[in-house]
Amino acid sequence: MITRVRSITAVCVLGAALAACGAPQTPRAARPAPAATSVAPSQPPTLAPGPAGLTPVFTNGPRTPDKTVALTFDADMTADQGPRALAGERFDNPGLIGALRELKVPATVFMTGRWAEEYPGQARAIGRDPLFEVANHSYSHYAFTGDCYGLPTVPEDRMRADVERAYAAFRKAGVPDARPYFRFPGGCYDRRALKALTPAGVTAVQWDVVSGDAFATDADAVARQVLDGVRPGSVVVLHCTRSAAPTTERAVRTIVPELRRQGFRFVRVSELIGAAHDRR
Repeated sequence: MITRVRSITAVCVLGAALAACGAPQTPRAARPAPAATSVAPSQPPTLAPGPAGLTPVFTNGPRTPDKTVALTFDADMTADQGPRALAGERFDNPGLIGALRELKVPATVFMTGRWAEEYPGQARAIGRDPLFEVANHSYSHYAFTGDCYGLPTVPEDRMRADVERAYAAFRKAGVPDARPYFRFPGGCYDRRALKALTPAGVTAVQWDVVSGDAFATDADAVARQVLDGVRPGSVVVLHCTRSAAPTTERAVRTIVPELRRQGFRFVRVSELIGAAHDRR
């Protein structure tokens, strides 16, 4: 869940190009340069640092009559799960991504760097699809606090480096514009973790609706839990891993049409953060 890179193209003026090719020039009165028509891409919205300059934490968007909701998907893979992937365990879920495309649902994928290394083609395809945005879920998927669902723990002096390593993995996989949003593994954080990530300039993104899809076997129960919890501006946490969340695609195929029937509009997290920023 975190930081990103931009590029600007240069423009060649016709007269200069002709001169460079040795074409004869006819003297003419100087003409004003044309107004620039290209605009540098705007930065993704982030929240200002919290009290004492700590990393800000975003949980949900404004509760306005504009019924927006953000579906977010954690693409989890911890640093030590390579042997399990080699043995055939699937930490990806291309069927789910395909369903989101079929249903035309914008979404934010919080990806670990290790996941991007394991599935670079999928990471690149997601990152280059305008329907989606990629955000940072750490490199290792190790916890940033103690006692977090049994996950190994990242030392405090390595927290920022773990996040930056994930961004490096995204770039290597060909993800062009990963967002400056970070989701703590397990959703576990404390003041120490927020302070450690302040120099990274990210907004920590939590959620206000827990889908319950992790290790679930009943897609209808997952769908009901989401539908019962969603309010305008909600951020829903789901997962994009077949082995750990095998029912998510089926649940999404129920959730999406029902929320649309209720008048909800699906957005990426960046739109919710932008709306929250504008109201401050």
